[in-house]
Amino acid sequence: MPIPFDNSFAALGSPFSTVQETDPVKAPSLIRVNDSLATQLGIDPQWLGSQEGIEVLAGNRVAEGSNPVAAAYAGHQFGHFNPQLGDGRAVLLGEVVDQHQHRYDLQLKGSGRTDWSRGGDGRSPLGPVLREYIVSEAMASLGVPTTRALAAVTTGERVMRDGVEPGAVLTRVASSHLRVGTMQYFAAREDRQSLATLVSYVLERHYPDKVAAEKPALALLEAVIAAQAKLIARWQLLGFVHGVMNTDNMLLCGETVDYGPCAFMEEFHPETLFSSIDQQGRYAYCNQPGIAQWNLARLAEALLPLINDDTDAAVEEAKGALSRFTPLFEEAYQKGLANKLGLGELAGTDMTLADDLFAALQEDQADFTLAFRFLADEINPGGAHTGAGALFKPGQKLLEWLPLWAQRQQAEAGKAEEKQGRMFAANPAFIPRNHLIQRAIEEGETGNYELFHRLVVRLENPAHYAAMDSDLALPAKPQERVMRTFCGT
Repeated sequence: MPIPFDNSFAALGSPFSTVQETDPVKAPSLIRVNDSLATQLGIDPQWLGSQEGIEVLAGNRVAEGSNPVAAAYAGHQFGHFNPQLGDGRAVLLGEVVDQHQHRYDLQLKGSGRTDWSRGGDGRSPLGPVLREYIVSEAMASLGVPTTRALAAVTTGERVMRDGVEPGAVLTRVASSHLRVGTMQYFAAREDRQSLATLVSYVLERHYPDKVAAEKPALALLEAVIAAQAKLIARWQLLGFVHGVMNTDNMLLCGETVDYGPCAFMEEFHPETLFSSIDQQGRYAYCNQPGIAQWNLARLAEALLPLINDDTDAAVEEAKGALSRFTPLFEEAYQKGLANKLGLGELAGTDMTLADDLFAALQEDQADFTLAFRFLADEINPGGAHTGAGALFKPGQKLLEWLPLWAQRQQAEAGKAEEKQGRMFAANPAFIPRNHLIQRAIEEGETGNYELFHRLVVRLENPAHYAAMDSDLALPAKPQERVMRTFCGT
């Protein structure tokens, strides 16, 4: 069997998903296969690149053992509840279990209409597929829990969005695609039995140490809160702006999902946002921790009937769990910030020092990524993998701040090489910059994938600076800036 499918979610049957026939495309052609990920999953990457494999990746052929389904879910979108969303442009082919006994979903995104498509065509333009491949794989290399990209293919068809665009399909890998919105779907229908089934399934799949908990639903809520607190901290530390933090885009497994209107911040500003449809700035960089907690409160609401038969008691228990989000987030954020600053841990007035740094970066309109890489170079000039800092010109406010940081470093134990190693690990030289992604998309639409492939390879090792790739580390020039991104699919 080319793909060793298992189908535990599909086996749950209705009402969790609908059986889905694949929707063939005209002339599928391979863009890229993620060889290392395929190997991890026990799939032959050469087979994936074969004609038979490409047909499976495009939805033209159902592989042996696959049981395609489209999942049911609801969600709050920009604060407004939609009781029925579902996989309108995605098909779950099945699951595979890797050599570490970790179970993963294989999903086709943009492969055509499903029972949940409503008025849409279920297709995806090429641009969103290339964007998600680049950014999700970069996030994985940056150590952020994330869905992954196994492959991308073109369809040989055109789709109508802002104009006529080439079509494509992404094969997405996730620990699962179960969402806060999945729980909301059944809560909205007062389907307590299905909610209980889902709680058991999610605990067994993602949090097996909680399976025997006295109150499984409360244990699940606590586990998801902890996972999301750590995830959002990682986003903030890297300057990542998701752009569409709806409850249907928050996975219960704690992985980042949906790379539509997302981008990495360049000039530091807390209110940075990129989504073309976020007119009020709901999902701006500075709001992401608060929105995550808001989304988790919606999960708590969905689980209330299973937490306690006494509603008042259930509410109090859920509030207690939700109160843990902020300290868990701050703990993860401060630990990561210490590494970014070359410190073992934050102590005393270190948060004030950090706040002063962010104020300086904002006033200088400094590039977030290169500013920290500049500091990493400064701590041990001439060390291995230095050089990215030379691409950065510090502004006046940062220059005024530097002596305070240098004084703090003098009080920090450890060799300069060790501190720099921590800083390099926490401060990448390369991120998937929005203007480079846009250029890769534009070139890809003409059939030229050279920049796309180059970005994917370079971002596999984002911490190690190489001067030959300095053009990929530089922020956008004024005429190159891409300030709005789109959902696309």
